[in-house]
Amino acid sequence: MKGYLLKFYLEENENYKGKPLYEWLLEVAKTIGLKGATVNNGIQSFDRQGKPHSAHFFELADRPVQIEFIVDIEQEQSLFATLSQENISIFYSKTSIEFGSVGNKGNNND
Repeated sequence: MKGYLLKFYLEENENYKGKPLYEWLLEVAKTIGLKGATVNNGIQSFDRQGKPHSAHFFELADRPVQIEFIVDIEQEQSLFATLSQENISIFYSKTSIEFGSVGNKGNNND
């Protein structure tokens, strides 16, 4: 299938509607029918304004977070339409990809 790899870049301490922004984004994705996501915690980053973010011992809440979704074109349009109605600003990247599954699941039961 053809689609996109969407990556959203956040900080762990960002909140929206009473919860961490990354958790809220995962809930939105489930609500609109996305089938999966991956959340990665980073060690260090800097944002659009050049402000550093890191996972130092005393600053764990400032840890960088990246959320990845693999979506088809319709899912991408639905996600961005939903997010554009919210009072948030989230930096993202979008890469065109081909995706699917390979293998014989029946062989995994051995």
